[in-house]
Amino acid sequence: MFDLEIYEIINILGLIIGLAFGAIAQKNQFCFSGSIKDYILTKSTKRAASVVMAMIVAIISTTFIANHFEIDLTQTNYYKSNINYFAIIFGGLLFGSGMMIADGCSSRSLVKYAQGDSNALVTLLFIGLFAYATTKGLLFGILNPFVNNTTLIEWSSVIENTQMNIYVIIGILFVILLLLVKKIKRIFTLIDGVLIGLLVSIAWYVSGVMGAESLEREIALSGISFVYPIGKTIELFSYYEVNELSFAITLVCGVLLGTFLMSFANKKYSFGCTANQNINKVKYNMIGGSLMGVGGVLAIGCTVGQGLTGLSTLAFASLLAILSIFISGYITAIILNKRDKLPMCFIFEWNDDKINKPIDFQI
Repeated sequence: MFDLEIYEIINILGLIIGLAFGAIAQKNQFCFSGSIKDYILTKSTKRAASVVMAMIVAIISTTFIANHFEIDLTQTNYYKSNINYFAIIFGGLLFGSGMMIADGCSSRSLVKYAQGDSNALVTLLFIGLFAYATTKGLLFGILNPFVNNTTLIEWSSVIENTQMNIYVIIGILFVILLLLVKKIKRIFTLIDGVLIGLLVSIAWYVSGVMGAESLEREIALSGISFVYPIGKTIELFSYYEVNELSFAITLVCGVLLGTFLMSFANKKYSFGCTANQNINKVKYNMIGGSLMGVGGVLAIGCTVGQGLTGLSTLAFASLLAILSIFISGYITAIILNKRDKLPMCFIFEWNDDKINKPIDFQI
């Protein structure tokens, strides 16, 4: 009945993966930047534990799939030749600051917009605009001499961008997870982290195994990422004749649709609020989105693109990127909090724990 080409099937699967990602992220408000904010404002570690669990599952499941189906993950962008660690670190620092200023990274902004926060659309537009400008537009000419600086690339080559030891990385992450959960039984409640981690490996299977069989159109070996795909989605929407539907674009559309549908069943989260009335949301969304658009391209990914997808390949560059994002995000959050500009709409806490100190927030 339906005679579909392989690339069309891959696009459909991209939509399905995005649907699942959006639904899961909306249900428990899965968020890297939110986990930093939770800890600073309430000392809660619940969402941070989910993020670390997603990293662990993504690495293990991706390694299994790559070995079983003989997918060469070193052929991805995370292992590109002439890599510039300085550009990756700088991009990570920009992205980390941007996600806290805008109150959400790229994936979080997709979820927030689809569940009712109109301000998040401003963030998404600026992420897409500046990501595209950094890749092909005005900013490319400005930043390219830095990204492709032969001296910096030569210095970066001193430390080879090799695949890190899976046992060492998993061991470190597991120790961090134990410190975050504090009680072993809490690990079994991190279902959202487990599912999102599995989605990362499924995306690798779709592009790496099924994509390799496509004869009609070349399918790049890629996973779940959002910064540049948001820019490509905007390009397709505004000028479809120079673009085509792809796995990355259908993934973005799927996240929006999955979040929107889940928000009907999970109505308790609505982001039409800010705890601090003196926050100029539009200005912060514009600044944060711009920083994330530029930073996400320079760092070769966002909190999901590098923190989950890139890290699942065990690339050393991905570790540098996510550490840069975390450090910058944490410092920026502290600064914003001191200025009373770190919004808190909802409290995320372990089900077996009670918050002793009341939080002054408004909805």
